[in-house]
Parts: sequence; C-alpha cells; structure tokens
Amino acid sequence: MAEYVLAIDQGTTSSRAILFDHDGRIAATGQKEHRQIFPQAGWVEHDPVEIWENVREVIGIALGKANVTRHDVKAVGITNQRETAVVWSKSTGEPVYNAIVWQDTRTQPIVDRLAVGGGVDRFAARVGLPLATYFSGTKIVWILENVEGARASAEAGELLFGTTDSWLLWNLTGGPDGGVHATDVTNASRTLFMDLETCQWDDEILAAFDVPRAMLPEIRSSSEVYGIIEDSSLLRQVPVAGILGDQQAATFGQAAFEAGESKNTYGTGNFLIFNTGEDIIHSTHGLLTTVGYKLGEGPTHYALEGSIAVTGSLVQWLRDNLGLIKNAADIQSLADSVDDNGGVYIVPAFSGLFAPYWRPDARGVIVGLTRFVNRGHIARAALESVAFQTAEVIEAVDADSGVPLAELKVDGGMVANDTLMQFQADILGVPVVRPAVVETTALGAAYAAGLAVGFWSDLGELSANWREDVRWLPRIDVTERARRMRQWKKAVTRTFDWVDDDVS
Repeated sequence: MAEYVLAIDQGTTSSRAILFDHDGRIAATGQKEHRQIFPQAGWVEHDPVEIWENVREVIGIALGKANVTRHDVKAVGITNQRETAVVWSKSTGEPVYNAIVWQDTRTQPIVDRLAVGGGVDRFAARVGLPLATYFSGTKIVWILENVEGARASAEAGELLFGTTDSWLLWNLTGGPDGGVHATDVTNASRTLFMDLETCQWDDEILAAFDVPRAMLPEIRSSSEVYGIIEDSSLLRQVPVAGILGDQQAATFGQAAFEAGESKNTYGTGNFLIFNTGEDIIHSTHGLLTTVGYKLGEGPTHYALEGSIAVTGSLVQWLRDNLGLIKNAADIQSLADSVDDNGGVYIVPAFSGLFAPYWRPDARGVIVGLTRFVNRGHIARAALESVAFQTAEVIEAVDADSGVPLAELKVDGGMVANDTLMQFQADILGVPVVRPAVVETTALGAAYAAGLAVGFWSDLGELSANWREDVRWLPRIDVTERARRMRQWKKAVTRTFDWVDDDVS
C-alpha cells in the first residue's frame, strides 16, 4: 500500500488539501474557494469559520479522490497566507472578528502612530521588517482597539491570536478541548513581534504595540510534531508535523535550501525569496529580512524577500471588476491578440506599493492610453506588470547580495501562462525555469512534515525529487530591455503621493 503526506494549503483565495507520494508527485487534490469580503475601500477580510469548514471538506475530497484513509497518511503539513490575522476565543473557538487579510490597509493610522519618534524602520533591526499595514501585528492592534470587549478579554487571557496556520492547527488538534496553540518561525517572523536573532517574541515591541503576550502562539520550528489530529477528524491520530508560511514553503518545495538559491512565486501577489543561509542580511534596497526555515533543533536559515502585493489579483480585477475577460485563463489569448502593449503600462498599486518602494500613498494607474489602445493591449500590459514588478525586486536582490541572479525558478498559478513567462525571461535577461511540480507551496509543507516523521530522510532526498519542466530563454536585446524598464519606472512614479488625509 502506498503512503502519503497531506499538505493543507490555506491561501488567500482558496484552501486546498494535496496528497503527495514519496517521489513528491501529486496523488489527489481537493480545493474550495472562500469569500473575499470588502466592507469598504482598503479593507479585505475572510471568514475564519468558513476557512476551517472548507479545510475539513477539502481533506475529505482529496482522500476520496485517492481512495485512501488516514492509515495511509503519515503526516500533515500546513502552509498559509502568512500575515492574515485571526483573533478568537480560547473557550468557545469563535472568532471575535473576521480575519483581516494581508492586503488590508485599514491600519495605516496605527502604523503612523507607531512610527512617531523612530520612523517606519523603528523595529527593523530586530524584526527585519518596516512598520507597514502588510504585517499582522497592526491588525491585532486594530481588533483590540475596535472590537467591543476585545481589549478586556485579551488582557484577561481569554483571546488567542494566530495567522491561519495557528487557527487551523488549534482546530485540528482539539480546539477548545486542548488544541495546540503554536506557529512556526517563518510565520512568526511576519508579525513585527519576533526577534530574528532569538526567534522569540520581543516583549519591548509587544509593549509598544500594547498587545498581551498571552494571546500569542508558541514559536516552534518548521518541521516537528506539534500535535495529533483529534478523533472526530477523517485524519484522526495523524500528526501535524510541518508548518511553513506560503512563500517559505514554496522555496522549500523548490529545493532552494542553500545560501544563494531563490524562487519566485506567482499567485495573488508575487514573492521572491533569496536564501541567505544562517546569515541575517538587512536590506538597503527595499527588501524584507525574514526567516527561511528551521528544521527541528537545526539552525535557523534566513532570507531576503521581495513582496509584491498585486499580480494574479490584477487579472481577477480585470475579470470581476471590469468584465474584460470571463475566465482568468482567457488573459493569455487576449494578450496574444496584439504584438505588444501599445505603449500602455499598468501599475496595480491597489494597496499601495510593496517592495522595493514601500509607498502606502500610492494607488494604481494605467498610463500611455491613446485611441489606438484596445482590450488586448490592456491585457498584455497587465501581464507585463507582473514581470516588471518582479524585475525591480530582483534588481534589489542583486544590489543587496552582490550576486547577480543566474536563473529564476518559478512556481504558482500564473506560471502556466507562457506569454508571461517568456516576457519575464525577456525583461530579466536570464532563463526562467518551471519545475515539473508547480504546486511547490503545498509540496514544501509536505516536505517539512515528512522530514519530521522520517517519511523523507534528509534534504538530499528532497533535492533529488526536483525536476525541470520548461525553460524560457531571453529573446530581446539589452537596449530594448532597458527602454521598457525605463518606461515602466516612469509609470511607477505616477502612482506616488495620491493618498492625502481626505483621499483613501
């Protein structure tokens, strides 16, 4: 009988359960989308109860498709949208408010307040992150300050906080009846609260934010047995043994284990991670310093990250808000209906600009419009914006590391788009490589869990599983590449300084 590891991939738009065999191949998948809740401009929420119910459902779907039972599953790994914050009651398991999503910008006044006297880099030397609405710390503050009774309940030790990995782990392992309240170092490193050197919560920073430490989960490694799934589950008695934030999980799934190795994930947003090994490198070019992974009692591995807020969600916006396409996959054929972008550039600063600019005052623009421009040019400009944003992040990585990128490993939903991948190679001037298994986020979580229970023996065995699928080579010359980047950077400057006190 074959044996498997199951990965729960709790993402921004959907939750998935994926069974992997020993060769790292997918045996079965269950997937279900959850609602995107937009109470007002700049606010993005999810229903944590809906997410938990969906996760239970997709586990059943995956097991059913593969015709396996819990006896065939050796461990469960979790990967998740990292900065999305959930606060819930310890005694009832009921969230006190919807999950506030990483894209949400409502906490800018809290950021501004915390930056007084120290600027946005006030805590960066310790946590590797600037003060920004992106991270979960300010979202906890907002809930404590705006949800009736939340502050008093938190100070009484009645509330728990977690990113969605912690929410799922707690529920899987018993919830109010002894559920394990923990997270891993990668997710903890995205809160603004964890000291990178010690990998522990920083009491001075928690005091500055006025967040009770008792709310926070225990910080553990990325690969160990955290707890056993409760008896009411289809996976009862199976250990939960791996947790990695989604981008670190994708890096792990790409077998980018050593310093100098990297990957870029194309999803709702784009995220490039560059492994710096056991060295903490603080960026001077707009990147984040974060934890890459930690296996059990082994050393902590760090990374530089370029986080881009809007890439795949731009295609969703063209579909849902403008009706330009009926299905997301239609973007490629529409873009291919024209030879170039017709002089159009789209900078999708819907939530401000993340790396390498960190401009919360920015908002999206479409520039270069003429009567010549049609739907095809808009579609092509949307795809190209993904590649341009990635190119700027890679410029920052090159500057910080001093090591020019030789090739770019890619994964995520958008890498199925050949037009985008070819343009990415063109604008970077280096090969772009897609692996045979593009579900590297889920695969990374499975690898972390499997290592903890001996399903895989070591990193060498995981590296041997990596297989190349397609390689795109650059086709344009240096002069044309420079011209297009120059136009893009000009377009980016048009997004700046849009938000004033009376404009959101």
